[in-house]
Amino acid sequence: MAIRHQVIEQPPDAVWAVLEDPRLYAEWVVGTSASWPLDRRWPQVDAALAYRVDLGPWTLEGRTVVRRWEPPRRLELEADSGRLGTARIAVEVRPWGGQTLVLVDEHPLRGPGGALHAAPLDLLIQLRHRSMLPRLARTVERVASATSDTAARAVPRDSATSRRA
Repeated sequence: MAIRHQVIEQPPDAVWAVLEDPRLYAEWVVGTSASWPLDRRWPQVDAALAYRVDLGPWTLEGRTVVRRWEPPRRLELEADSGRLGTARIAVEVRPWGGQTLVLVDEHPLRGPGGALHAAPLDLLIQLRHRSMLPRLARTVERVASATSDTAARAVPRDSATSRRA
């Protein structure tokens, strides 16, 4: 089974904020070079994002559709890679103290991958997730840091505090 987990040192709402932004998928999903929303409803059920994979001189475009959305705990996607078939990707977000435990479960669903699903394919998916989950953690850290920096700059300084400093 291609299930992998990662503890992310941010609260679940910070992880969920990254999952809700379709433009950020290319930052953490291994293999994608770009991603963009296909409608404004992401990540509601049946909303989709498009992605691009660059393999040397070749470019593959696909789309990912939300199949299940239970904020802020569960997001299930169906990634469609055209002739290569589709895959089911389930992302579970669990509070883990002040941090977050993220579990990813991915399996081929339709097409050649679904028909040929076996242990070697699960191994490849595991290797992909071994890179993907740390990338997700770094993206969450970056977004959370940028958000807190923006919030800190937006807080007006108290004039009494300013005089004491």
